[in-house]
This record gives sequence, structure tokens and C-alpha cells, in this order.
Amino acid sequence: MTSAEARARRESIVELAQDAGPTGVDDLSVRFAVSPSTIRRDLARLTADGRLARTYGGAMALTASAETSLQRRTDEAAEAKRAIAALALTRIAAGATVLFDAGSTVAALARALRGVAGGVTVATPSLSAVFELGGAEGVHLTCLGGHYRPLSHAFVGPLAEAALERMTFDAVFLGTDGVSPALGICEADAEQIRLKELMARRSHRVYVLAHAAKLGASPFHAWAPWQPGWTLVTDTSADPALLDALRAREVEVLLAPPTSD
Repeated sequence: MTSAEARARRESIVELAQDAGPTGVDDLSVRFAVSPSTIRRDLARLTADGRLARTYGGAMALTASAETSLQRRTDEAAEAKRAIAALALTRIAAGATVLFDAGSTVAALARALRGVAGGVTVATPSLSAVFELGGAEGVHLTCLGGHYRPLSHAFVGPLAEAALERMTFDAVFLGTDGVSPALGICEADAEQIRLKELMARRSHRVYVLAHAAKLGASPFHAWAPWQPGWTLVTDTSADPALLDALRAREVEVLLAPPTSD
């Protein structure tokens, strides 16, 4: 069996757990015509990647909303993400030292930064940002190591946190899976949230990049609370009531107009 077939089977297992609830090893073995030991290896891999929770004899979805892969999210709200990236780019001064989080909108910012002169230094745990900026003229690039999360194409954990403790930044650009005026910014697990909070503490300015559909969304249960002075960069289709609620918490709001392309 090829690695592509194994990846496809694991994706199907995640979708099945999300749609049908807890799934058993024996049932999955029959459904996919593979041995129970193969299914157990699949479940172990999916659990290690943070996509499923193991149960006795099987697995279940972690939350009511399954975390989707970065590749799948890249094409969502693409025009809004380009607009947000273009506006965020204006907050990066020549010679600045900045920190790029994981996520498709931050990756769009990395793409926008490519080719911009000025000796900008970028540190990031995101392989997507590394791929966008590797070899880019005028960009000095540092990659934070750690435990690799395939879903987000990024590193998390103690090694990434230890690296951050030895650096400071003019600004950080954070991604998020959801935005709540009351709760803050949302991620799939506590390890990601802990890293975001450390990124924010090591940075003079904090920008959260999120297109309008993420405002009011709470797909997961790990949150980083808003701090006064943080800035949300979103698009002009955002709900005005939600934006007012954020401003009431001393969050600056920047609205990105549509791009011309």
C-alpha cells in the first residue's frame, strides 16, 4: 500500500469520526479492508497529530468541529486574506524584526513580504512562511524548531518556546481559528495557544490576522484572552457589532479594503 493511500485512509477516518461519532478498530478494519494493526497505527498517528482522541477500542473526534488541514484552508476566503496581508504589510517597517505565526493568512503576509527590500528579520515556527521567504531578497529568516504539527505545517512545544525566550520582536502577526470578543482568539489545542501567548509577550506590537468569517466563531476550546493594545486586522465584511465589542475591550481594529487584483 502506498503512502498516498494511507494518508487518504487516515483522512477518511477523521471524517467518519466527525460525522458518525466514536469509531471502533474492528469496524474500521472491515470498512477499509486492512488489518486491525494497520488501523491501530493510523489511530496512533492521528492522535499524535492532534486530530483524534483515542477511546477504548477505537477513536472519536476531538471536538464538534474537526480541525482542517492548512492546505484545505488556504483557498478559503482567499481574496480577504490577500487584503488583510496587504494591510498588515504596511505595519512592517524597514529593518524591523518580526515574528510570523502559523496559518494561511499569515502565510499570505509572508508571500506579500517576499521581494520587499529593507533588511527585515523574520522568525517563524511555520514551514509555510519559511517556504515563502526562503531566499527572498532583503529578508533574514530564522525558523523555530519543536514538535511538528502536520495539520498546521508548523512547530510547537518546549523547543519552540525555549527559542522564543531568547528573542524579542518589534511585532508579531498571529493567526487564529476563531475570534470572540469575550474569550479571545481560539486554537485547536492548548499547546498552540501557549505558544501564541509567548509570542505576544515577546513582541512590542501584536497583530491578529483573521478574515470576517472567523469573527464570532468558536470551533475549539483553547483560548488566549485579548490584551489591551492588541490589533485585529480583518476585512470590511466583518460584523460591525462584533468589531464594536472588540473595541470596547481596547482592541484596535484595522479593516482591509478589497485588493485590486
